[in-house]
Amino acid sequence: MVAKQQGVSLKVLATRAGLAENAIYRWDTNNPRSENLQKVADILSVSVDYLLGNTNEKKSASKDAGREVNIDDNTVILKFNGIELDDEYRQYIIDDIKKLRKLRGQD
Repeated sequence: MVAKQQGVSLKVLATRAGLAENAIYRWDTNNPRSENLQKVADILSVSVDYLLGNTNEKKSASKDAGREVNIDDNTVILKFNGIELDDEYRQYIIDDIKKLRKLRGQD
């Protein structure tokens, strides 16, 4: 499983996804809700289809692929290892990007 390859236990994965600790273990006998599958897929940076074994492609083509992103746009969400960064870390990253752009003469 992808979680094992990434060194994440199913218990930790469930907690990160906001599910009960043993929720993923029960997926062998109970069908998971689609939104819970999506949460787990997002954390593992794979598609739901990959989790379900419907494709060998870990990530499906993103609807945002190639989309230009304005870092001043408050809707930009930054994640690391599938976990959303808090506002303080997000701001550090945005500030660093702005500094790099300035050094390169892009701003």
